[in-house]
Amino acid sequence: MLADVDLEKNPAAPAELRASDADRDRIAHILADALAEGRLTADEHSERLDSLYAVKTVGELEVLVRDLPAPGAVPAAPSYAQAPAAPAQAGQAEVSETVVAVCSSVTRKGRWRPGAHTRVVSVLGDVTVDLTEAVFEQQVTEINVTSVLGNVEILVPENVTLRGYGSGVLGNFEVHGEGRAGTIDPNAPVVIVRGFALLGNIEARPKLGARLVDLALKLRKHLER
Repeated sequence: MLADVDLEKNPAAPAELRASDADRDRIAHILADALAEGRLTADEHSERLDSLYAVKTVGELEVLVRDLPAPGAVPAAPSYAQAPAAPAQAGQAEVSETVVAVCSSVTRKGRWRPGAHTRVVSVLGDVTVDLTEAVFEQQVTEINVTSVLGNVEILVPENVTLRGYGSGVLGNFEVHGEGRAGTIDPNAPVVIVRGFALLGNIEARPKLGARLVDLALKLRKHLER
């Protein structure tokens, strides 16, 4: 059957189906990885990103990335596998959430549950990821950021360990990992920010006065059982 052939090409969806928001996010993820790795120039990335929101079907989306590696086939961007004490296969973990801002502003804040791996893409946009009231369900949370002529700000509670691994080309990548003396809680989560800024800005810092207690209390109650 024709449908079976199409599904073999792309198990996610037949090529003639109308593209969903999830389909576009997946392609945006691949394009962001390609830009960060130097597989695409800034102009090529911008051109394909414009097409991303203009085309209608899954097949047309696939054309935009047919010359790029699929997620998982090649390490896409610096991952937790490069951090000290991280296993080599950690980079294969799936992205649990994607935040994309193209010529717009996006804010993720309040009482939310961040996944272990979150991807942020900002192209001529502003993104704020506020973890100060978040409920962490894992010890290590990784945020991979790509900023092209955009601005990304990440806020964490002051007792969380914050680490940064990234770079900028005519841009800024800055992670302020030190809170006030004595504020870091060894039982609190670790947030790792990895990023690439091209003519953009990425900044991560602790928010003084905001402290995370949820995970620490949960661990202590578990140990007391």
